[in-house]
Formats: sequence, structure tokens, C-alpha cells
Amino acid sequence: MYYTERLQWIRDCKNITQKEIAIHLGIKQQQYARYEKGVNIMPVIYLAPICKYLDISADYLLGLINEPISLSKKEKLTNFN
Repeated sequence: MYYTERLQWIRDCKNITQKEIAIHLGIKQQQYARYEKGVNIMPVIYLAPICKYLDISADYLLGLINEPISLSKKEKLTNFN
């Protein structure tokens, strides 16, 4: 599964619109839609803000892991203090 499919799937699961993410990123909804459809490649500068907004690990969006992990859960797994 490509990052575009994962991005759309997790956004739909959380009932967040493309427009809401676009506003968070400071771009137009149409521009974000092109990233999600794979028409344009999403710049890497949007990866962290999207992951924070959706509370999802970038590892999942990038296909490094197959189970979606929330950022808060990942922080607990990697926090050694």
C-alpha cells in the first residue's frame, strides 16, 4: 500500500476532511487532494505536521510498519526515562 492510500485511509478512519488537513498545512484543499491521489508528490516538509495532526507514526505512512501506531503510543515505546 502506498503512502497516499494509507494517508487517505487513516484520515477517513478519523473522520477528518481534506480541507481540515489543508488548512492545518496552510495550503488549498485541491493541492492536498492531489497529494493524496498521488497526482503530485507530497513534499517531505508536510510529513511531520500531518503525522502530528492525525496522531500517527510516520513509519506507518511510509510503509515501514503495517500497523498504525499513534504518536503518543510510540513515544511511550521509545521513552527510556
